Amino acid sequence: MSAVATSASPVSPVSPPATRRQAAGTRSGASLAHDVLEALATVMDPELDEPITGLGFVRSVALHPAGVTVHLRLPTSFCSPNFAYLMVSDAQDALRRVRGLGGIGQVTVLLDDHHDSDKINAGIAADAGYLGTFGAEAEEGLDELRLTFQRKAHTAAMERCVMGVLAAGSARVEDLGHLTLGDLPAGRTKEALLRRRTDIGLGVAPGERVVVNERGAAVPDEELPLRLRLATSVRISIEGNAHFCRGLLATRYADGDEAGITTRITDTTSTTSTTSTTSTETSTSHPLTARRPNLDPKD
Repeated sequence: MSAVATSASPVSPVSPPATRRQAAGTRSGASLAHDVLEALATVMDPELDEPITGLGFVRSVALHPAGVTVHLRLPTSFCSPNFAYLMVSDAQDALRRVRGLGGIGQVTVLLDDHHDSDKINAGIAADAGYLGTFGAEAEEGLDELRLTFQRKAHTAAMERCVMGVLAAGSARVEDLGHLTLGDLPAGRTKEALLRRRTDIGLGVAPGERVVVNERGAAVPDEELPLRLRLATSVRISIEGNAHFCRGLLATRYADGDEAGITTRITDTTSTTSTTSTTSTETSTSHPLTARRPNLDPKD
């Protein structure tokens, strides 16, 4: 499991906790807590292509006079250390951009219950970077790993858009080579594709072709059916892994009850401290599962 920060989240932000009182002339605790959760919702697990807030990876958020402390968790103690490091590092970067924290308040992000928690937490606190944190254990940086999963996320988003137009009858498989971004209906599915194209450096102009390879090159007509079958397998793998990880997390922290995975929010910035919890978001199944078009090459 891993995480990457993007410019926007494909799901709605976590609902803010109840409004809290605070001294006049400062931001309310509720407002800051909401901004913190929204920032964390921009941190994506690239392997699962979902925000860490929706996956239940945010264990707690504590607002205090010095800043904010966030505890993160993963489905198992042996999740890949490079993925774990990415999640903590990206969460810290996202929180440092929150107004009221940034260069003013202290931002502390800690990973709990992982076999490399101490090493990762120390490296993040020292801003040592991945190579500085793991030393000889790290053969190279994480840029290529990050790009690999961003490309997979783009492939899945592309497949969702294509299957949408096929299911709606607005295009046929043999027409997909000429399908452009301008042909796609507006909505969250298209917005998600545009974000993922931006992540990997592809154009987002209306005239850009939808079905492209990971480097943005057009796919020959005769390869379209195979390309779409491969894209579908990527999308199914991502969604299946997300479901599996939710189950593992619930087993580890909530006696198997996925509804029991919540984020604990505390605020001690005001004279009246408060504590609340917010449930994590659940993913939805693919909207076109019941109407998959025939992608046989002979069509």
